[in-house]
Amino acid sequence: MTRVEVAIVGAGFAGIGAAMALRRSGREDFVILERAGRAGGTWRDNTYPGVACDVPSHLYGFAAHPNPSWSGTFAKGAEIHAYLERVVEAEDLGDRLRLGTPMLSARWDGAQRVWAIRTAPVDESTGDGGLIVADALVLACGRLTEPAIPRIGGLEDFPGPIFHSARWDHSADLAGRRVAVVGTGASAVQIVPELARSAAHVSLFQRTPAWIVPRGGETYSDDDRARFLTEPAALEALRADLYAEGEARFASRAGDSAAAAEAEAVARAHLERHVADPALRAALTPDYAFGCKRVLLSDDFYPAVASDAVTLVPTALASVEGSTLVGADGTRHEVDAIVLATGFASTRQPYAELVRGEEGRTLAEHWAGGMTAFASTVVTGFPNLFVLNGPNASLGHSSSVLMIEEQAGYVARVLAGRAGRVLRVDPEAERTYTDEIARAAASTRWITGGCRNWYVDERSGRLTLLWPGTVDAFRDRLARADGSEFLPTPDREPAFEPALEGSSP
Repeated sequence: MTRVEVAIVGAGFAGIGAAMALRRSGREDFVILERAGRAGGTWRDNTYPGVACDVPSHLYGFAAHPNPSWSGTFAKGAEIHAYLERVVEAEDLGDRLRLGTPMLSARWDGAQRVWAIRTAPVDESTGDGGLIVADALVLACGRLTEPAIPRIGGLEDFPGPIFHSARWDHSADLAGRRVAVVGTGASAVQIVPELARSAAHVSLFQRTPAWIVPRGGETYSDDDRARFLTEPAALEALRADLYAEGEARFASRAGDSAAAAEAEAVARAHLERHVADPALRAALTPDYAFGCKRVLLSDDFYPAVASDAVTLVPTALASVEGSTLVGADGTRHEVDAIVLATGFASTRQPYAELVRGEEGRTLAEHWAGGMTAFASTVVTGFPNLFVLNGPNASLGHSSSVLMIEEQAGYVARVLAGRAGRVLRVDPEAERTYTDEIARAAASTRWITGGCRNWYVDERSGRLTLLWPGTVDAFRDRLARADGSEFLPTPDREPAFEPALEGSSP
Protein backbone atom coordinates (compact mmCIF):
# COMPACT_ATOMS: atom_id res chain seq x y z
CA MET A 1 0.00 0.00 0.00
CA THR A 2 1.12 3.55 -0.76
CA ARG A 3 -0.07 6.45 1.38
CA VAL A 4 -0.03 9.98 -0.10
CA GLU A 5 -1.82 13.26 0.38
CA VAL A 6 -2.85 13.61 -3.29
CA ALA A 7 -3.21 11.06 -6.06
CA ILE A 8 -3.40 12.48 -9.58
CA VAL A 9 -4.79 10.24 -12.32
CA GLY A 10 -3.43 11.03 -15.77
CA ALA A 11 -0.13 12.40 -17.05
CA GLY A 12 -1.28 14.64 -19.87
CA PHE A 13 -1.52 18.42 -19.71
CA ALA A 14 -4.05 18.30 -16.84
CA GLY A 15 -2.14 15.88 -14.64
CA ILE A 16 1.18 17.60 -15.18
CA GLY A 17 -0.46 20.98 -14.59
CA ALA A 18 -1.97 19.74 -11.32
CA ALA A 19 1.40 18.45 -10.15
CA MET A 20 3.05 21.77 -10.98
CA ALA A 21 0.41 23.73 -9.05
CA LEU A 22 0.71 21.47 -6.01
CA ARG A 23 4.47 21.79 -5.97
CA ARG A 24 4.35 25.57 -6.28
CA SER A 25 1.99 25.71 -3.30
CA GLY A 26 4.45 23.72 -1.21
CA ARG A 27 2.71 20.35 -1.45
CA GLU A 28 5.11 17.54 -2.28
CA ASP A 29 3.25 14.43 -1.11
CA PHE A 30 1.63 13.32 -4.37
CA VAL A 31 1.85 10.69 -7.09
CA ILE A 32 0.75 10.75 -10.73
CA LEU A 33 -0.84 7.54 -11.98
CA GLU A 34 -0.60 6.94 -15.72
CA ARG A 35 -1.98 3.84 -17.42
CA ALA A 36 0.34 4.14 -20.43
CA GLY A 37 4.07 3.66 -20.58
CA ARG A 38 4.83 7.34 -21.19
CA ALA A 39 3.44 10.71 -20.19
CA GLY A 40 1.71 12.85 -22.80
CA GLY A 41 -2.02 12.13 -22.81
CA THR A 42 -3.79 12.71 -26.10
CA TRP A 43 -0.55 13.84 -27.76
CA ARG A 44 1.00 10.48 -26.92
CA ASP A 45 -2.01 8.53 -28.20
CA ASN A 46 -2.75 10.42 -31.42
CA THR A 47 -0.03 9.68 -33.97
CA TYR A 48 -2.03 9.72 -37.20
CA PRO A 49 -0.56 11.33 -40.34
CA GLY A 50 -0.83 15.10 -40.18
CA VAL A 51 -1.67 15.31 -36.47
CA ALA A 52 -1.19 18.84 -35.20
CA CYS A 53 -2.76 21.33 -32.85
CA ASP A 54 -5.25 23.90 -34.13
CA VAL A 55 -4.41 26.31 -31.30
CA PRO A 56 -1.31 28.50 -31.79
CA SER A 57 1.66 26.71 -30.28
CA HIS A 58 2.83 29.59 -28.12
CA LEU A 59 -0.56 29.62 -26.40
CA TYR A 60 -0.74 25.85 -26.15
CA GLY A 61 1.71 25.37 -23.33
CA PHE A 62 2.21 26.14 -19.66
CA ALA A 63 2.85 29.76 -18.77
CA ALA A 64 5.79 28.66 -16.60
CA HIS A 65 7.34 26.72 -19.47
CA PRO A 66 7.43 28.85 -22.63
CA ASN A 67 8.92 26.96 -25.55
CA PRO A 68 11.03 29.05 -27.93
CA SER A 69 11.62 26.02 -30.15
CA TRP A 70 8.18 25.42 -31.67
CA SER A 71 8.57 24.77 -35.38
CA GLY A 72 5.71 27.02 -36.39
CA THR A 73 2.43 28.70 -35.54
CA PHE A 74 0.72 25.33 -35.15
CA ALA A 75 2.79 22.61 -33.51
CA LYS A 76 2.81 19.03 -34.72
CA GLY A 77 1.60 16.32 -32.37
CA ALA A 78 5.03 14.79 -31.82
CA GLU A 79 6.40 18.21 -30.85
CA ILE A 80 3.71 18.67 -28.21
CA HIS A 81 4.35 15.20 -26.82
CA ALA A 82 8.06 15.93 -26.61
CA TYR A 83 7.29 19.27 -24.93
CA LEU A 84 5.25 17.55 -22.21
CA GLU A 85 8.00 15.05 -21.55
CA ARG A 86 10.49 17.92 -21.24
CA VAL A 87 8.21 19.64 -18.72
CA VAL A 88 8.08 16.43 -16.67
CA GLU A 89 11.86 16.40 -16.66
CA ALA A 90 12.22 20.11 -15.93
CA GLU A 91 9.76 19.85 -13.03
CA ASP A 92 11.57 16.77 -11.71
CA LEU A 93 8.35 14.77 -11.66
CA GLY A 94 9.93 11.48 -12.66
CA ASP A 95 9.91 10.03 -9.14
CA ARG A 96 6.22 10.97 -8.72
CA LEU A 97 5.18 9.42 -12.02
CA ARG A 98 3.92 5.84 -11.95
CA LEU A 99 3.72 4.63 -15.52
CA GLY A 100 1.76 1.54 -16.51
CA THR A 101 -0.44 2.11 -13.48
CA PRO A 102 -4.12 2.45 -14.40
CA MET A 103 -6.83 3.46 -11.97
CA LEU A 104 -9.06 0.38 -11.91
CA SER A 105 -11.29 1.77 -9.17
CA ALA A 106 -11.43 4.58 -6.64
CA ARG A 107 -13.65 4.43 -3.55
CA TRP A 108 -14.24 7.02 -0.86
CA ASP A 109 -13.73 5.44 2.56
CA GLY A 110 -15.87 7.48 4.92
CA ALA A 111 -14.55 5.83 8.07
CA GLN A 112 -10.93 6.65 7.29
CA ARG A 113 -11.80 9.72 5.22
CA VAL A 114 -9.51 8.76 2.36
CA TRP A 115 -9.71 7.63 -1.24
CA ALA A 116 -8.79 3.98 -1.77
CA ILE A 117 -7.50 3.56 -5.31
CA ARG A 118 -6.88 0.17 -6.87
CA THR A 119 -4.30 -0.03 -9.65
CA ALA A 120 -4.11 -3.80 -10.06
CA PRO A 121 -6.52 -6.73 -9.64
CA VAL A 122 -6.68 -8.04 -6.09
CA ASP A 123 -4.66 -11.21 -5.58
CA GLU A 124 -7.13 -13.57 -3.89
CA SER A 125 -4.40 -15.41 -2.03
CA THR A 126 -2.56 -12.41 -0.60
CA GLY A 127 -5.16 -9.64 -0.78
CA ASP A 128 -2.69 -7.39 -2.56
CA GLY A 129 -4.03 -5.19 -5.33
CA GLY A 130 -1.92 -2.13 -5.98
CA LEU A 131 -3.65 -0.09 -3.27
CA ILE A 132 -3.00 3.64 -3.07
CA VAL A 133 -4.57 5.59 -0.23
CA ALA A 134 -4.91 9.34 -0.69
CA ASP A 135 -6.51 12.20 1.19
CA ALA A 136 -7.46 13.85 -2.10
CA LEU A 137 -7.99 12.52 -5.61
CA VAL A 138 -7.45 14.58 -8.77
CA LEU A 139 -8.98 13.13 -11.92
CA ALA A 140 -6.95 14.45 -14.84
CA CYS A 141 -8.03 11.71 -17.21
CA GLY A 142 -8.77 13.84 -20.25
CA ARG A 143 -12.07 14.31 -22.03
CA LEU A 144 -11.07 12.82 -25.39
CA THR A 145 -9.37 9.57 -24.46
CA GLU A 146 -11.75 6.72 -25.26
CA PRO A 147 -12.51 6.35 -29.00
CA ALA A 148 -16.17 6.22 -29.98
CA ILE A 149 -16.65 3.21 -32.26
CA PRO A 150 -19.90 3.39 -34.25
CA ARG A 151 -22.29 0.46 -34.27
CA ILE A 152 -22.46 -0.43 -37.93
CA GLY A 153 -23.65 -3.78 -39.19
CA GLY A 154 -20.83 -5.86 -40.65
CA LEU A 155 -18.05 -3.57 -39.43
CA GLU A 156 -16.51 -6.28 -37.28
CA ASP A 157 -16.29 -8.61 -40.29
CA PHE A 158 -14.41 -6.19 -42.54
CA PRO A 159 -11.49 -8.21 -43.96
CA GLY A 160 -8.87 -5.45 -44.12
CA PRO A 161 -7.16 -3.14 -41.63
CA ILE A 162 -9.60 -1.10 -39.55
CA PHE A 163 -8.68 1.26 -36.71
CA HIS A 164 -9.64 4.49 -35.00
CA SER A 165 -7.67 7.65 -35.72
CA ALA A 166 -6.55 7.79 -32.08
CA ARG A 167 -5.21 4.24 -32.26
CA TRP A 168 -3.41 4.51 -35.59
CA ASP A 169 -2.02 1.20 -36.81
CA HIS A 170 1.38 2.11 -38.21
CA SER A 171 1.93 -1.47 -39.31
CA ALA A 172 -0.85 -1.07 -41.87
CA ASP A 173 0.64 0.14 -45.14
CA LEU A 174 -2.08 2.29 -46.74
CA ALA A 175 0.03 3.48 -49.67
CA GLY A 176 -1.61 2.50 -52.93
CA ARG A 177 -4.68 1.14 -51.12
CA ARG A 178 -8.33 2.16 -51.30
CA VAL A 179 -9.04 3.74 -47.93
CA ALA A 180 -12.33 4.79 -46.37
CA VAL A 181 -12.34 7.58 -43.81
CA VAL A 182 -15.48 7.71 -41.68
CA GLY A 183 -16.08 11.17 -40.27
CA THR A 184 -15.21 14.75 -41.20
CA GLY A 185 -14.26 16.26 -37.85
CA ALA A 186 -11.03 17.74 -36.53
CA SER A 187 -8.96 14.59 -37.02
CA ALA A 188 -10.34 13.77 -40.46
CA VAL A 189 -9.51 17.18 -41.93
CA GLN A 190 -5.87 16.51 -41.06
CA ILE A 191 -5.84 12.85 -42.11
CA VAL A 192 -7.60 13.09 -45.49
CA PRO A 193 -5.06 15.37 -47.21
CA GLU A 194 -2.25 13.08 -46.06
CA LEU A 195 -3.97 9.94 -47.32
CA ALA A 196 -4.91 11.64 -50.58
CA ARG A 197 -1.20 11.98 -51.35
CA SER A 198 -0.41 8.28 -50.91
CA ALA A 199 -3.53 6.11 -51.10
CA ALA A 200 -4.91 4.79 -54.38
CA HIS A 201 -8.20 6.48 -53.47
CA VAL A 202 -10.02 7.83 -50.44
CA SER A 203 -13.75 7.42 -49.86
CA LEU A 204 -14.80 9.99 -47.28
CA PHE A 205 -18.07 9.36 -45.44
CA GLN A 206 -19.52 12.64 -44.18
CA ARG A 207 -22.54 12.56 -41.91
CA THR A 208 -22.45 16.33 -41.29
CA PRO A 209 -20.20 18.93 -42.92
CA ALA A 210 -18.16 21.31 -40.79
CA TRP A 211 -17.51 25.02 -40.98
CA ILE A 212 -13.85 25.30 -41.97
CA VAL A 213 -11.75 28.45 -41.97
CA PRO A 214 -8.21 29.00 -43.31
CA ARG A 215 -5.50 27.71 -41.03
CA GLY A 216 -2.72 30.00 -42.16
CA GLY A 217 0.25 30.24 -39.87
CA GLU A 218 3.95 30.22 -40.60
CA THR A 219 7.04 28.12 -40.14
CA TYR A 220 9.42 29.68 -37.65
CA SER A 221 12.93 30.20 -38.95
CA ASP A 222 16.10 29.53 -36.99
CA ASP A 223 16.35 33.28 -36.47
CA ASP A 224 12.79 33.37 -35.07
CA ARG A 225 13.54 30.61 -32.60
CA ALA A 226 16.83 32.20 -31.61
CA ARG A 227 15.05 35.49 -30.93
CA PHE A 228 12.40 33.76 -28.82
CA LEU A 229 15.20 32.10 -26.85
CA THR A 230 17.27 35.22 -26.23
CA GLU A 231 14.40 37.69 -25.91
CA PRO A 232 11.87 36.25 -23.43
CA ALA A 233 9.94 39.51 -23.57
CA ALA A 234 9.25 38.96 -27.28
CA LEU A 235 7.88 35.51 -26.57
CA GLU A 236 5.78 36.83 -23.71
CA ALA A 237 4.39 39.58 -25.95
CA LEU A 238 3.51 37.03 -28.65
CA ARG A 239 1.67 34.89 -26.11
CA ALA A 240 -0.24 37.94 -24.88
CA ASP A 241 -1.26 38.81 -28.44
CA LEU A 242 -2.41 35.23 -29.10
CA TYR A 243 -4.37 35.24 -25.86
CA ALA A 244 -6.14 38.47 -26.83
CA GLU A 245 -6.95 37.08 -30.28
CA GLY A 246 -8.41 33.96 -28.71
CA GLU A 247 -10.59 35.91 -26.30
CA ALA A 248 -11.86 38.07 -29.18
CA ARG A 249 -12.72 34.90 -31.12
CA PHE A 250 -15.22 33.86 -28.46
CA ALA A 251 -17.87 36.18 -29.90
CA SER A 252 -18.02 34.42 -33.28
CA ARG A 253 -18.04 30.96 -31.71
CA ALA A 254 -20.71 31.72 -29.12
CA GLY A 255 -23.16 33.46 -31.40
CA ASP A 256 -22.65 37.20 -31.51
CA SER A 257 -24.55 37.88 -34.74
CA ALA A 258 -22.13 40.33 -36.33
CA ALA A 259 -19.00 38.38 -35.37
CA ALA A 260 -20.53 35.08 -36.44
CA ALA A 261 -21.65 36.52 -39.78
CA GLU A 262 -18.18 37.85 -40.47
CA ALA A 263 -16.54 34.53 -39.58
CA GLU A 264 -19.10 32.57 -41.62
CA ALA A 265 -18.36 34.77 -44.64
CA VAL A 266 -14.69 33.85 -44.30
CA ALA A 267 -15.59 30.15 -44.16
CA ARG A 268 -17.88 30.38 -47.21
CA ALA A 269 -15.25 32.25 -49.21
CA HIS A 270 -12.68 29.62 -48.22
CA LEU A 271 -14.96 26.86 -49.52
CA GLU A 272 -15.77 28.66 -52.75
CA ARG A 273 -12.10 29.39 -53.38
CA HIS A 274 -11.14 25.73 -53.30
CA VAL A 275 -14.21 23.82 -54.49
CA ALA A 276 -15.43 24.77 -57.97
CA ASP A 277 -18.05 22.04 -58.41
CA PRO A 278 -21.40 23.50 -57.24
CA ALA A 279 -22.80 20.11 -56.20
CA LEU A 280 -19.72 19.23 -54.16
CA ARG A 281 -19.65 22.69 -52.65
CA ALA A 282 -23.29 22.33 -51.61
CA ALA A 283 -22.56 18.98 -49.99
CA LEU A 284 -19.73 20.56 -48.01
CA THR A 285 -21.82 23.52 -46.82
CA PRO A 286 -23.29 23.16 -43.30
CA ASP A 287 -26.99 23.79 -42.78
CA TYR A 288 -26.52 24.91 -39.17
CA ALA A 289 -25.24 28.09 -37.59
CA PHE A 290 -21.56 28.94 -37.59
CA GLY A 291 -20.07 27.91 -34.25
CA CYS A 292 -22.70 25.30 -33.39
CA LYS A 293 -20.16 22.54 -33.98
CA ARG A 294 -16.41 22.83 -33.57
CA VAL A 295 -15.03 25.22 -36.18
CA LEU A 296 -12.15 23.55 -38.00
CA LEU A 297 -8.94 25.00 -39.43
CA SER A 298 -7.47 23.65 -42.65
CA ASP A 299 -5.87 24.90 -45.84
CA ASP A 300 -5.59 21.56 -47.61
CA PHE A 301 -8.77 19.64 -46.78
CA TYR A 302 -10.97 21.29 -49.42
CA PRO A 303 -8.37 20.96 -52.20
CA ALA A 304 -7.98 17.28 -51.31
CA VAL A 305 -11.73 16.61 -51.36
CA ALA A 306 -12.06 18.48 -54.65
CA SER A 307 -9.33 16.38 -56.26
CA ASP A 308 -9.69 13.10 -58.10
CA ALA A 309 -8.00 11.35 -55.17
CA VAL A 310 -11.06 11.65 -52.93
CA THR A 311 -14.73 10.77 -53.29
CA LEU A 312 -17.04 12.52 -50.85
CA VAL A 313 -19.93 10.35 -49.71
CA PRO A 314 -22.26 12.97 -48.23
CA THR A 315 -23.98 10.57 -45.89
CA ALA A 316 -23.32 8.28 -42.97
CA LEU A 317 -21.84 4.82 -43.36
CA ALA A 318 -24.86 2.50 -43.07
CA SER A 319 -23.41 -1.00 -43.34
CA VAL A 320 -20.40 -3.06 -44.32
CA GLU A 321 -20.66 -6.08 -46.60
CA GLY A 322 -17.25 -7.70 -46.74
CA SER A 323 -15.01 -5.12 -48.39
CA THR A 324 -17.98 -3.09 -49.65
CA LEU A 325 -19.06 -0.06 -47.66
CA VAL A 326 -22.67 0.99 -48.13
CA GLY A 327 -23.69 4.58 -47.53
CA ALA A 328 -27.05 5.63 -46.15
CA ASP A 329 -27.76 6.91 -49.65
CA GLY A 330 -27.35 3.38 -51.05
CA THR A 331 -24.04 4.01 -52.78
CA ARG A 332 -21.47 1.21 -52.58
CA HIS A 333 -17.73 1.66 -52.23
CA GLU A 334 -15.02 -0.99 -52.46
CA VAL A 335 -12.18 -0.34 -50.02
CA ASP A 336 -9.12 -2.09 -48.62
CA ALA A 337 -8.89 -0.32 -45.25
CA ILE A 338 -11.07 1.77 -42.92
CA VAL A 339 -10.05 4.68 -40.72
CA LEU A 340 -12.65 5.62 -38.11
CA ALA A 341 -12.36 9.34 -37.42
CA THR A 342 -15.49 9.10 -35.30
CA GLY A 343 -14.56 11.04 -32.19
CA PHE A 344 -14.60 10.09 -28.55
CA ALA A 345 -16.83 9.33 -25.59
CA SER A 346 -17.08 12.94 -24.43
CA THR A 347 -20.30 13.63 -22.53
CA ARG A 348 -20.11 10.24 -20.80
CA GLN A 349 -16.61 10.04 -19.40
CA PRO A 350 -15.43 6.41 -19.04
CA TYR A 351 -13.58 7.04 -15.77
CA ALA A 352 -16.85 8.05 -14.10
CA GLU A 353 -17.87 4.39 -13.83
CA LEU A 354 -14.75 3.65 -11.77
CA VAL A 355 -15.20 6.25 -9.04
CA ARG A 356 -17.50 5.70 -6.04
CA GLY A 357 -18.20 8.48 -3.59
CA GLU A 358 -20.30 8.64 -0.46
CA GLU A 359 -23.07 6.05 -0.14
CA GLY A 360 -21.35 4.00 -2.84
CA ARG A 361 -22.73 6.07 -5.69
CA THR A 362 -20.61 6.23 -8.82
CA LEU A 363 -19.66 9.45 -10.52
CA ALA A 364 -21.44 8.12 -13.62
CA GLU A 365 -24.65 7.82 -11.60
CA HIS A 366 -24.27 11.36 -10.31
CA TRP A 367 -23.79 12.49 -13.90
CA ALA A 368 -26.67 10.42 -15.28
CA GLY A 369 -28.32 13.60 -16.55
CA GLY A 370 -25.07 15.17 -17.74
CA MET A 371 -21.85 16.24 -16.04
CA THR A 372 -22.08 18.84 -13.28
CA ALA A 373 -19.66 20.33 -10.77
CA PHE A 374 -19.01 23.50 -8.83
CA ALA A 375 -16.30 25.63 -10.44
CA SER A 376 -16.18 22.91 -13.12
CA THR A 377 -13.95 21.08 -10.66
CA VAL A 378 -15.54 19.76 -7.42
CA VAL A 379 -18.57 17.47 -7.22
CA THR A 380 -21.32 16.93 -4.65
CA GLY A 381 -21.12 13.55 -2.94
CA PHE A 382 -17.44 13.07 -3.76
CA PRO A 383 -15.37 14.51 -0.90
CA ASN A 384 -11.84 15.73 -1.55
CA LEU A 385 -12.27 14.98 -5.27
CA PHE A 386 -11.23 17.32 -8.08
CA VAL A 387 -11.95 16.88 -11.79
CA LEU A 388 -9.80 18.70 -14.34
CA ASN A 389 -10.91 19.17 -17.93
CA GLY A 390 -14.33 17.84 -16.98
CA PRO A 391 -17.72 19.58 -16.72
CA ASN A 392 -17.78 22.89 -18.62
CA ALA A 393 -14.01 23.23 -18.55
CA SER A 394 -13.26 23.07 -22.27
CA LEU A 395 -13.15 25.92 -24.76
CA GLY A 396 -14.40 26.43 -28.29
CA HIS A 397 -12.29 29.48 -29.00
CA SER A 398 -8.89 29.22 -27.35
CA SER A 399 -6.37 27.00 -25.58
CA SER A 400 -7.67 24.41 -23.12
CA VAL A 401 -4.33 24.62 -21.30
CA LEU A 402 -5.39 28.03 -20.01
CA MET A 403 -8.42 26.44 -18.35
CA ILE A 404 -6.33 23.61 -16.92
CA GLU A 405 -3.97 26.10 -15.30
CA GLU A 406 -6.88 27.95 -13.68
CA GLN A 407 -8.39 24.71 -12.37
CA ALA A 408 -5.03 23.47 -11.09
CA GLY A 409 -4.55 26.75 -9.25
CA TYR A 410 -7.98 26.36 -7.67
CA VAL A 411 -7.13 22.81 -6.53
CA ALA A 412 -3.89 23.97 -4.92
CA ARG A 413 -5.64 26.87 -3.20
CA VAL A 414 -8.44 24.71 -1.82
CA LEU A 415 -6.06 22.05 -0.54
CA ALA A 416 -3.87 24.71 1.07
CA GLY A 417 -6.87 25.88 3.09
CA ARG A 418 -8.21 22.43 3.91
CA ALA A 419 -6.56 22.24 7.34
CA GLY A 420 -7.20 18.50 7.52
CA ARG A 421 -10.97 18.69 7.09
CA VAL A 422 -13.04 16.78 4.59
CA LEU A 423 -14.19 18.97 1.70
CA ARG A 424 -17.81 18.18 0.88
CA VAL A 425 -19.42 20.28 -1.83
CA ASP A 426 -22.68 21.95 -0.84
CA PRO A 427 -25.34 20.56 -3.25
CA GLU A 428 -26.84 24.02 -3.53
CA ALA A 429 -23.51 25.46 -4.66
CA GLU A 430 -23.30 22.88 -7.45
CA ARG A 431 -26.92 23.52 -8.48
CA THR A 432 -26.36 27.27 -8.52
CA TYR A 433 -23.24 26.94 -10.64
CA THR A 434 -25.02 24.55 -13.04
CA ASP A 435 -27.85 27.05 -13.39
CA GLU A 436 -25.33 29.82 -14.10
CA ILE A 437 -23.88 27.70 -16.91
CA ALA A 438 -27.32 26.97 -18.33
CA ARG A 439 -28.29 30.65 -18.37
CA ALA A 440 -25.03 31.69 -20.00
CA ALA A 441 -25.31 28.92 -22.60
CA ALA A 442 -28.97 29.38 -23.46
CA SER A 443 -28.42 31.94 -26.19
CA THR A 444 -25.23 30.48 -27.63
CA ARG A 445 -24.97 28.73 -30.98
CA TRP A 446 -24.02 25.52 -29.18
CA ILE A 447 -27.62 25.36 -27.95
CA THR A 448 -29.56 27.32 -30.56
CA GLY A 449 -27.51 26.67 -33.70
CA GLY A 450 -29.52 23.77 -35.10
CA CYS A 451 -26.86 21.08 -34.93
CA ARG A 452 -25.98 18.06 -32.86
CA ASN A 453 -22.59 18.53 -31.23
CA TRP A 454 -20.43 16.72 -28.69
CA TYR A 455 -20.54 19.68 -26.32
CA VAL A 456 -24.20 19.09 -25.37
CA ASP A 457 -25.35 16.07 -23.39
CA GLU A 458 -28.08 14.31 -25.34
CA ARG A 459 -29.76 13.12 -22.13
CA SER A 460 -30.48 16.57 -20.73
CA GLY A 461 -29.86 18.96 -23.61
CA ARG A 462 -27.43 20.88 -21.39
CA LEU A 463 -24.08 22.25 -22.45
CA THR A 464 -21.76 20.08 -20.35
CA LEU A 465 -18.34 20.19 -22.07
CA LEU A 466 -17.72 23.85 -22.90
CA TRP A 467 -17.36 26.86 -20.66
CA PRO A 468 -19.82 29.39 -22.15
CA GLY A 469 -17.56 32.36 -21.67
CA THR A 470 -14.07 33.72 -22.01
CA VAL A 471 -10.97 32.55 -20.15
CA ASP A 472 -11.01 35.85 -18.27
CA ALA A 473 -14.55 35.11 -17.11
CA PHE A 474 -13.56 31.62 -15.93
CA ARG A 475 -10.60 33.01 -14.02
CA ASP A 476 -12.83 35.59 -12.35
CA ARG A 477 -15.44 32.96 -11.47
CA LEU A 478 -12.91 30.70 -9.78
CA ALA A 479 -11.39 33.67 -7.96
CA ARG A 480 -14.82 34.32 -6.40
CA ALA A 481 -14.91 30.81 -4.93
CA ASP A 482 -14.25 31.62 -1.26
CA GLY A 483 -14.69 28.24 0.37
CA SER A 484 -18.41 28.62 0.97
CA GLU A 485 -18.94 25.99 -1.74
CA PHE A 486 -18.02 23.41 0.91
CA LEU A 487 -20.24 22.31 3.77
CA PRO A 488 -19.09 23.11 7.31
CA THR A 489 -17.24 20.24 8.97
CA PRO A 490 -19.65 18.47 11.36
CA ASP A 491 -18.82 18.80 15.04
CA ARG A 492 -18.67 15.02 15.27
CA GLU A 493 -15.93 14.85 12.66
CA PRO A 494 -12.55 15.57 14.27
CA ALA A 495 -9.73 17.22 12.43
CA PHE A 496 -8.02 14.77 10.13
CA GLU A 497 -5.05 12.85 11.54
CA PRO A 498 -2.90 11.21 8.86
CA ALA A 499 -3.00 7.44 8.98
CA LEU A 500 0.20 5.60 9.67
CA GLU A 501 2.12 4.14 6.75
CA GLY A 502 0.93 0.60 6.12
CA SER A 503 -2.50 0.97 7.68
CA SER A 504 -5.55 -0.16 5.75
CA PRO A 505 -8.23 2.22 4.51
